[in-house]
Amino acid sequence: MPALMALLVVLALSLHASARDLDGRYANSPLKQWFDSLSSKKGLCCSDADGTALSDVDWESKDGHYRVWLDGAWHDVPDDAVITVPNRAGRTMVWPMRGALGLTIRCFMPGPMT
Repeated sequence: MPALMALLVVLALSLHASARDLDGRYANSPLKQWFDSLSSKKGLCCSDADGTALSDVDWESKDGHYRVWLDGAWHDVPDDAVITVPNRAGRTMVWPMRGALGLTIRCFMPGPMT
């Protein structure tokens, strides 16, 4: 039974880690290589297909830290999840990871607040 549980955990993690651009809609995007190279101190962020664009009302900055509204609650963005390169996409994005222990934020890229 423990071996089966371990196999299920590995399978779930590998499926989550794979890119979700199943239909290829982002394959020809001029920003694809840039998105694929984005990383925070937590590691690579994956690609545009894995990120979630946020509206201005769904994120905020206070005292030099960020938080985002996802899944019906505010989540603090860890400082090591913030992407520090200039935002070429022009929109705020977050790369959440959902798992058995809840939601964590792998990457966050602030955009302009309008």
